[in-house]
Amino acid sequence: MSDLLTVSEVAQILRVDGTTVRRWVKQGALEAVILPHMNERQAYRIKRETVNKILKEAVQ
Repeated sequence: MSDLLTVSEVAQILRVDGTTVRRWVKQGALEAVILPHMNERQAYRIKRETVNKILKEAVQ
């Protein structure tokens, strides 16, 4: 199983705001695992391989 990253970690890697990462997930532009939550904000985890794929595509 690959590493799972938090929204904050993905935001830091991609140099965007966490709100942007959450928006991408909600729009379906970024694949994420949705965790069960008790708070107001939905919790997501993004696979490291997904982030690496985005970075690889950006370089090409």
